[in-house]
Amino acid sequence: MEPLSRPGIQIVRINGAIAYILLYAAMYAAFGVASPFWPKFFETKALTSQQIGFILGAAMLVRLAAGPLVGRLADISRSWRLVLATCAALAAAMAAALSLVNTFWLLLLIASLQAAALAPTTSIADALSVSAAKPEISGKPFEYGWIRGSASAAFVLGTLFIGQLITSTDLNPIIWMNVALLVAAAAATALLPRAGARSEPRSGSSPAANDVHGLLRISRFRILLLVSALVFGSHAIHDAFSVIRWSDAGMDASAISILWSEAVVAEVIVFLIIGPALLGRIGTRGAAALAAVAGIIRWSVAGVTTSVWLLSILQPLHGLTFALLHLACMRMMASLVPISLCATAQGLYAFGAGVATAALTLFSGILYARYGGASFFPMAVLCAIALPFAWFGFADKPESS
Repeated sequence: MEPLSRPGIQIVRINGAIAYILLYAAMYAAFGVASPFWPKFFETKALTSQQIGFILGAAMLVRLAAGPLVGRLADISRSWRLVLATCAALAAAMAAALSLVNTFWLLLLIASLQAAALAPTTSIADALSVSAAKPEISGKPFEYGWIRGSASAAFVLGTLFIGQLITSTDLNPIIWMNVALLVAAAAATALLPRAGARSEPRSGSSPAANDVHGLLRISRFRILLLVSALVFGSHAIHDAFSVIRWSDAGMDASAISILWSEAVVAEVIVFLIIGPALLGRIGTRGAAALAAVAGIIRWSVAGVTTSVWLLSILQPLHGLTFALLHLACMRMMASLVPISLCATAQGLYAFGAGVATAALTLFSGILYARYGGASFFPMAVLCAIALPFAWFGFADKPESS
């Protein structure tokens, strides 16, 4: 009976990977069709720049607060799929409601509610997919990188597709595409395999109790939060001011678009192919350290050049500074965090990186106004600070008490 049982198990695993790909593709395509265009959508509602900024800033704060709280609720109830589906459905309903109101206060309220609903979706989805992709005695069902790489590709495709449907005066397709894709994501949760006891970490791999304090007592988890906050946060100057810097240097829009596309393509390639291979060869410690080194190089060079040729070599490092580090963090969480705390851990991970990025983005305006391109150097320093923590804290060994 053994030869007959193995193919059946393999079919379940393949279907599980496909289910996660469908979920992530729907979620990230929904993000792609909407997130780049929300400011323009709010502008069509006759809002001022200050009001638009207030709505976007409030949504960011709501996301930071809601993510860990709803993630904790999902862990306590052990109803990860239900909470994820509910959040996606609520976000879809709030997106539809945005098309029906025109006053600032109602738009602020609905946008904030949508942000609260969307905040935990990626964290809970990551909690489920990372747990499903854990190594087992019989082999690994699938690579998390395959799932996340599909998500990044779906985001880009969503953005490109919606760009063909909207005009400067008609942005309604953003709403309905966002609604349809979020509903599809909610429906896709029914296809996900149930999280079970097999997803618990091996005996002795972590001393975490089933509470947040137990999770935060794990030194390697605290280091993971620190390293991810430093390296992900170091992208703040680039994300906020690179286009301005390149434009001021005389770079045309097509060249800027190509440079941004390079970074996204590199991210997808690392998630799908290079990242899993590197993790298998150099482990989580080597991958995290490589990401920090890549950040040091990337921001140091970005601070001294606006050469299209040099930047075209530099931009693919985004695959290391973001995608590879994210894969290393997911791999380490898979070995440290029990299923009973998986969504909480993911929420804290997103919260730490989000707070660091928000704070550094606010600070980046002051830096760039005073120092211009030299403001990239402090971002390289952040990665240098992260490097020793990545090397010693991400070591591939069990947590000791």
